[in-house]
Amino acid sequence: MDLRLYDTLTKEKRRFVPLDPANVRMYVCGPTVYDFAHIGNARPVIVFDVLFRLLRHLYGADHVTYVRNITDVDDKINDRAARDFPGLPLNEAIRKVTEVTEKQFHDDAAALGSLPPTFEPRATDFVLPRSDGKADMVTLIKQLIARGNAYQAAGEVLFDTASMPDYGALSGRKLDEQLAGARVAVDAHKRNPADFILWKQSSENEPGWESPWGRGRPGWHIECSAMSAAYLGDVFDIHGGGLDLIFPHHENELAQSRCAHGTSVMANYWMHNGFLEVEGEKMSKSTGNFVTIRELLADWPGEILRLNMLKSHYRSPIDWTLRGLEESAKTLDDWYWIAADSKGETTSDAVIEALSDDLNTPQMIAALHSLRNSAASGNERDRSAFAASLRLLGFLSESAAEWKSRKQQASGIDAKQIEGLISARTAARARKDFGESDRIRDELAAMGVVIKDSKDGTTWEIAR
Repeated sequence: MDLRLYDTLTKEKRRFVPLDPANVRMYVCGPTVYDFAHIGNARPVIVFDVLFRLLRHLYGADHVTYVRNITDVDDKINDRAARDFPGLPLNEAIRKVTEVTEKQFHDDAAALGSLPPTFEPRATDFVLPRSDGKADMVTLIKQLIARGNAYQAAGEVLFDTASMPDYGALSGRKLDEQLAGARVAVDAHKRNPADFILWKQSSENEPGWESPWGRGRPGWHIECSAMSAAYLGDVFDIHGGGLDLIFPHHENELAQSRCAHGTSVMANYWMHNGFLEVEGEKMSKSTGNFVTIRELLADWPGEILRLNMLKSHYRSPIDWTLRGLEESAKTLDDWYWIAADSKGETTSDAVIEALSDDLNTPQMIAALHSLRNSAASGNERDRSAFAASLRLLGFLSESAAEWKSRKQQASGIDAKQIEGLISARTAARARKDFGESDRIRDELAAMGVVIKDSKDGTTWEIAR
């Protein structure tokens, strides 16, 4: 079956044809490591992890290269470093901040069931020319100046947007229509309002590198151009990130990469995930609904957060709600009970077909529910495919018993006490002491335990 992906640049869903099936290449913009990642940051982590897993399934694990960068030079990082480590030289303080926050991000991504990328370069390692000959920012800027696409002014190096006739194609913004605003800074030394910084001066209190244009630091956009070229080449298959990055970041990244390398494209497919709201409102610290991945992981297993994220198509907006999390928790409890102890290795064609239609995860989940129902009715083949498909998607990382035990521990539940009460209730029902049976049921309910009676006996689970 063909893999079809929606391309933001051409604004159509197209059949995916890799440049080299033996080396499928994907770049996704990673975090700026200055604080805990919020739940909106988790969306591209999960979405592009699913794509990474699908590509590995289709082309082979050894034939897919996934690069996700770490931005470790940024004014927000500088501010936090100065705040948290006022007694240290700035460069040392910055390193401390980024090392801690990078580890936090890695721990959160792993808890969400995401595989590590093939390469995860740090921006600061690609500023100056490298001994291994990989692409670097200073060299790219030199190439842009030599080609007439960049100029020096007021101590800065800027990209000349007018030098690229089709600048704005990704975002749909025509150059002559761009006005000064929140996303386009206008300075007197710019030739055009939309021209953007490739290199800027650094003061003594800011991180900096010696360059042909004086001591300074790179602009945001040039970082990703260097790191993607370093590991994936001048042109690669897929470039991903959040919808908020289309302009200016991806637009500018595309422009400087194409002009520096003299290519007609940077990536053949541009993919962007949609925005996330919390309980129907835009997430904001001012409204009090700002929530980090780490805070959510304190209350919910990462697989529940993962499933909750995948219930919406990646290009659609998502409303992150408590009710949605509770529904996802119940679904995963059921999936673990049905599939976790199956060692199936052959994934479902219906699941792969859904994912191959531009990562249609709602259709994928519908296919999983169908498999679940068939498996519950005794179809071992579908149970095996159900389990294999869930594992491909980053679920079932533990046994059913481990899953149940961890949830009990997180809820402060004593399993032996519960089992004892259920046994006492069963005995009361057997002797037709329904008053005692109801009392025990109410006691269990007060503890947050839901019991289910069937012809095969009584089972229980933790209520949320």
